[in-house]
Amino acid sequence: MKLPSCTGLSRREFLKSFTAACAVTQSAATLAADDALSSVARGGATLPQRPLGKTGVQVSALALGGVIGMQLPPSADHDPMAIAETALNLGVTYFDTAPSYNNGQSETNYGHVLARRRKEVFLATKTGDRTHDGTLRSIEASLKRLQTDRVDLIQIHGISPTEDLDAWDKSVGVLAALRKLRDQKVTRFIGLTGHDSASKLREAIERYEFDTLLTTLNPVSRRLPFRDELLPVANRKQMGVIAMKVMGGGNGCLVTGNPLQKVLRPYHDQTAHQVQPASLIRYTLSLPVSVAVIGMASVEQLKANIRMVREATSMTVAERREIETAMG
Repeated sequence: MKLPSCTGLSRREFLKSFTAACAVTQSAATLAADDALSSVARGGATLPQRPLGKTGVQVSALALGGVIGMQLPPSADHDPMAIAETALNLGVTYFDTAPSYNNGQSETNYGHVLARRRKEVFLATKTGDRTHDGTLRSIEASLKRLQTDRVDLIQIHGISPTEDLDAWDKSVGVLAALRKLRDQKVTRFIGLTGHDSASKLREAIERYEFDTLLTTLNPVSRRLPFRDELLPVANRKQMGVIAMKVMGGGNGCLVTGNPLQKVLRPYHDQTAHQVQPASLIRYTLSLPVSVAVIGMASVEQLKANIRMVREATSMTVAERREIETAMG
């Protein structure tokens, strides 16, 4: 879809080219899931909510991740829309996604649910582009797939150790586009994400004003700089901190019974001393964070994680140090 213009673009012009495509759609499977779970949602315990930094927004302590189950296309054996419907029914209010998750399939899957239930969701997506015009095109395409005219949070995706932060703030850079989108109320907040370099992320949030930070926070030693050097800066700036890779990412190599070795991405974590998933959720939510993003492969896995979040109690500093030492 072609942008009318990337300079002096009004919100009306920005949205006009695709709003007609935002039709209400839903599958029989997701409707069945909604009906079947309504009684569970009414009778279950409340999912804890936390403030998203200084944004003034409260979000559920658990967020539905946009990879794992949500990036897979619907099939006879897999219904990503049912995962999202169930998440909403059981109190999850934060949906995480990105255009790079299976070439937009994650956003498309969410869109089928958001077309009917947008007001119930804090919706976060991302852009991998670093240019003004490229960012506008990226977000335009995301909105079309998500079947909405607005999101709550747009994040600069995947900050690398060699990131050119100076380029971000130029008139042709990503920040100019994000500020324009915020002014036009296409997004409420602006954030950034990364799992490769705690020092580069720290430099970015010290240089520019962001509302949120999405980064890796789990007990393994390679994440020590993220916990001890990056997190305090984000807390001092009252940013909403969104924790990812709670289970190590990908195959969840930190969890007892899962593969010991990383088999997907180099930024996924591993350990020779795996622990139960409840311990990892409890650990991460004991840190000064707003929400933990976890990718879930099925409705059953979603329900299990919701139960663990509901039952989680805060770890003491001594308990956190013990699990960090054990996992190495």
